[in-house]
Amino acid sequence: MCGRYALTSSPAVIAERFDLAWAPDLPPHYNIAPGQVIPAVRDAGQGRALAWLKWGLIPSWAKDTSIGMKLINARGETLGDKPAFRHAYRRNHCLVPADAFYEWKQVAGNKQPYCIRMRDRSPFGMAGLWEHWVAPGGQVVESCTIITVDANSLIAELHDRMPLIVAPGDYDVWLSAGSKELPPAVPAKDMVAYPVSPLVSNARNDVPACLTPIDLP
Repeated sequence: MCGRYALTSSPAVIAERFDLAWAPDLPPHYNIAPGQVIPAVRDAGQGRALAWLKWGLIPSWAKDTSIGMKLINARGETLGDKPAFRHAYRRNHCLVPADAFYEWKQVAGNKQPYCIRMRDRSPFGMAGLWEHWVAPGGQVVESCTIITVDANSLIAELHDRMPLIVAPGDYDVWLSAGSKELPPAVPAKDMVAYPVSPLVSNARNDVPACLTPIDLP
């Protein structure tokens, strides 16, 4: 699954990586958690644009927003079958920019967090779906979920699922929603994983130390 991630790259780097005409000032965040409003890349018709989406998908038919916290991830294998994701899978694709994500592993009876990032430390895009929900009073909430797939050989040491990280060459096809085939995931050889401080286990700790490697005893 993907329940925490970091986005620390500058707006200029994000704009270049995702072929955006412009990116707003994005302060670095080291410990992004579900329920927060996050930047996501969408097809804007004439190019790509950043949108601000609440992490945790709220289907258009939902009675309220509470369902979103149960829908932070969507299994790639069943997107077309689940009522919560079916509409977005057909029409509303996005990419969630990140520099790293976190997973936890049982080590000596404790949950040890690990940071996973690209070997070259470049930002990457996690495949996502987004939705447009209107409250009875007219308030509009746009939200998203991150798609997960079977873990590759690196992540399998930590968890059986991982976010679907899309290669830049596949961004256009994914964002256009023209194909219902999931793009191939970035291979394990392009990624690294290392243990980090338990600070990351608390979402209130949004500090650089969350990304700093530590030595295990």
